Amino acid sequence: MSTAQEKRELRFSDNQLAGVLYGDLNKNLHILENGTGVKINTRGTVVTISGPTHDVVLTENLLTQLYGLIETGYPVFSSDIAFGLKILQANAKARLEQIFLDKVYVTTRNRVISPKTPNQKLYIDAIRDNDVVFGIGPAGTGKTYLAVAMAVSALVSGTVRSIILTRPAVEAGEKLGFLPGDLAQKVDPYLRPLNDALIDMLGTEKAFDLIDQGTIEIAPLAFMRGRTLSNAFIILDEAQNTTREQMKMFLTRIGFDSQAVITGDVTQVDLPASQKSGLVQARTLLQGIKGIGLCSFTKADVVRHPLVQKIIQAYETDQSGHDA
Repeated sequence: MSTAQEKRELRFSDNQLAGVLYGDLNKNLHILENGTGVKINTRGTVVTISGPTHDVVLTENLLTQLYGLIETGYPVFSSDIAFGLKILQANAKARLEQIFLDKVYVTTRNRVISPKTPNQKLYIDAIRDNDVVFGIGPAGTGKTYLAVAMAVSALVSGTVRSIILTRPAVEAGEKLGFLPGDLAQKVDPYLRPLNDALIDMLGTEKAFDLIDQGTIEIAPLAFMRGRTLSNAFIILDEAQNTTREQMKMFLTRIGFDSQAVITGDVTQVDLPASQKSGLVQARTLLQGIKGIGLCSFTKADVVRHPLVQKIIQAYETDQSGHDA
């Protein structure tokens, strides 16, 4: 049985804006062609889409919505084409402006940080609406990066006086005692991803100035014991590697006028087999408590290189085969 074919024509009003939509050398349109079964031809502001009916309708919807975003001044990148396509493939009625135009923070290089998937949008809204939020899902879904962006936004707006970024110092089978150097050198590899996110948003000089002033603190989880963390935005990253005791210790450090975001991937626990993950326990124990948000991400939310999503899928398939 052959698939129904269709040809549709789109006309845009502004040649320059249409060029932004197409991308350099029509790069954005090539991404669409590769992601669907359509063929796209352009002549000035006129776009002709041909192929299977479902894919033609999908492509027309995406191009129309993206052009509308460009008209508002939104700088559409090639990655937005891929994200928009995934969103509309999952829900043809989705409105991209409700996701892409939710401005979280503007970096020193004038790059707008905003959610790129429906789950990222739910995550941002949960952080705005709750004092404690858990973001749980695979690598590359933007859990930590968006949390840091929300923290920086809160600091710049004066909502909090400080940012505290922390991780448990256990990862990939390594322990701090087996690494060379003093404590600062030992801790650095584990906290570098948080540092990189800060530099990306604030610029190197401002990020390190705020760290030197103590306004931003990046420290291993053990340094939180015995403290009360008030008027701060606190992020616990790689929380799947906390023990139950460490998770309880962290959650009971939160003081007045503070907000905490806990991120992790429960499929990548590096604790010894005899120890249970504090993140896994917390997800079950704290469900339904007012003021605590629980957000889940899937491989569909991966916003890194397209291969990352395929790699995650391959490992999930392999794991399910072993579990069978």
